[in-house]
Amino acid sequence: MLNRSHTRTRRGLLTAVTAAAAVLSMVAAAPADARGAHRHAAETGQTYYVSPSGSDTSGGLSSGTPFQHIQKCADVMVAGDTCMIESGTYQETVVPAHSGSSGLPITYRAAAGAKVTISGASSVAGWTQVTGADVTTIGQSDPYALNSAFSDAVAAGHVWSTGVDLGSDPSTVQVFTDKQMDIEAQWPYPGLDLLNPTIEHAGAGSADATIDDASLTRPAGYWNGARALTGYWYVSATTTVAASDAGSVTLAAAPPCVHKVVPTDTRYSLSGKIGELANPGEWFYDPTAHRLYLYSTDSPAQHTVEAKARQLAFDLTNASYTSVVGVDLFASTIRTGSTTSHDTLDTITGSYLSHYTDITQGTTDCGSSVDRGISDTGIVLNGTNNTIVNSDLSLSAGNGIALGGQNNTATDNIIHDVDYMGTYAAGIAVMGNSQTVMNNTIYRVGRSGINLQWGTNAGLTADKDRIAYNDISQYARLSLDTAGIYTCCGADMMGTSVDHNLLHDGTPTPGVTPFAVAGVYADNGQSDLVIANNVGWNNLQGTVMLNGLGSGSYNNGVYNNTGGMTMMYVKGTNQSTGTKIYNNIGTITGSDGATDGGLLMSNNLDPTVDPLFVDAAGHDYELTAASPARNQAIPLAGINDGSTDAVPSLGAYQYGAPKWTAGARR
Repeated sequence: MLNRSHTRTRRGLLTAVTAAAAVLSMVAAAPADARGAHRHAAETGQTYYVSPSGSDTSGGLSSGTPFQHIQKCADVMVAGDTCMIESGTYQETVVPAHSGSSGLPITYRAAAGAKVTISGASSVAGWTQVTGADVTTIGQSDPYALNSAFSDAVAAGHVWSTGVDLGSDPSTVQVFTDKQMDIEAQWPYPGLDLLNPTIEHAGAGSADATIDDASLTRPAGYWNGARALTGYWYVSATTTVAASDAGSVTLAAAPPCVHKVVPTDTRYSLSGKIGELANPGEWFYDPTAHRLYLYSTDSPAQHTVEAKARQLAFDLTNASYTSVVGVDLFASTIRTGSTTSHDTLDTITGSYLSHYTDITQGTTDCGSSVDRGISDTGIVLNGTNNTIVNSDLSLSAGNGIALGGQNNTATDNIIHDVDYMGTYAAGIAVMGNSQTVMNNTIYRVGRSGINLQWGTNAGLTADKDRIAYNDISQYARLSLDTAGIYTCCGADMMGTSVDHNLLHDGTPTPGVTPFAVAGVYADNGQSDLVIANNVGWNNLQGTVMLNGLGSGSYNNGVYNNTGGMTMMYVKGTNQSTGTKIYNNIGTITGSDGATDGGLLMSNNLDPTVDPLFVDAAGHDYELTAASPARNQAIPLAGINDGSTDAVPSLGAYQYGAPKWTAGARR
């Protein structure tokens, strides 16, 4: 355990809830396959048609006279109407003029068999090959471009450029070649897989705001003004380089939260210098000259090169009872608003949902860095009673899905390769309260699969969340002190249930000191959680981790989990009053003296006893007939029902009961 010199407080985005009465919530049994429940009622209104070959003056009332833009549908449709979208790529942000109503939604739907893509990118053309004379001109304002890796790439004929206005901030620029994201020129060259990048670590002698590294061979002054990304422990951050020399760079500000560069453990990269434009898939943008440079072994004119131009495919901020069905999103996303209700997103395939590379945005406080992207990236569902279902979402600097507001639902989605900037964004970021996150498959994420926070909404009565039957893996790829399902800090969770999840294969970045990677992690004083029937493997701290630092770990129920657990800061006087740890299988680290803090432990399988699982090597943790975990559990209604034995079993699978499954049901 790292002895933290500070207590992380509740993040500033959310309003803390005052303590409520501690009542343990019983976990309901798995629902029947509910995919059919999300089908939409037959629309009774007018059907309009859209095709890229259509005309917005055609009337749009038949497939033979379609509109050209989806926005034209959005302008004219009223409750009960449908927009049938034919195959094609639509470069627009759709802003509905009207809402549907109960039983009469407004629906935007891909036509049968159609491949519909709503793109936030626009084509970039007019490429010319960069010459030695161009390098000489560039060298007049940036002498470090001369005799650099960039000038070598130009001499080899691999650099091209074009004039295009992509704004004044290179950290928001996103460039694609043949639908794959290119990367900003940087050192070290990370490769094109941002969830498995080449990593450089600060060397011996690094301290405070200075990175020492013998691999920094560029001359004195080369890196001045560059953007620096750092990552250590639980925080990723960006700042600029104030000064540089061969072998070192000094940052304008030490990394927030930890306030220092840590030798061997702080990862870093440097960008914003054209001299690094020397590798496949890289670009450099000059915002003053409005010029984009691209490394390519052949002419970019032979490829489809695009740049992000729009953030949103659908802006549903003021549209309720609206459904979007069967469309693809490229380099764009969908957002609802605080007053939006009863919107449904069904069978959405989205890639490159959100992008940014400046995390800290000039601030030096801790919260602004770790919170970057939590509330405003990925598919954003604010408001109430909105749903995203049956969707495939990937490739986002921030979230796959953000659930704000209250009573919103994410179910049967597959989410992967998100949070590639390594902040507290997640596969699914759960804010507000009364949210339902069930039967999702989430893998390859920078930090947590699900980031479970808490907040209240004015005028609405708060209630518990349900996080259940999710399959989450390959988390903690760019950040530590996290979990497949991570929740923090100092909140009363009102009986929120985290149950029946598969949580496995946490994968910390190689080369760092690993710390605190668990299946479910209730960090810094979370209370009134039910953590039950979860299964985990290949997690450093086991399936469940409780950390009572700060406000204490109160009134939590940790029942029938398989895979072990870790407890910290629960032994102080009244530090864990009301917490019960019953019926679990696996080593419990930190249990010595834990009851001194007020928690109760009982009927957990002795870790020296073999549970006799069906196939532990194959991760089948059901119990064999000879298992000593049979007939040993404290009966807990709604938690460990279903055993064919007289007494329930320990662990997450009841002997004789049908085996529950997790993940998207497809």
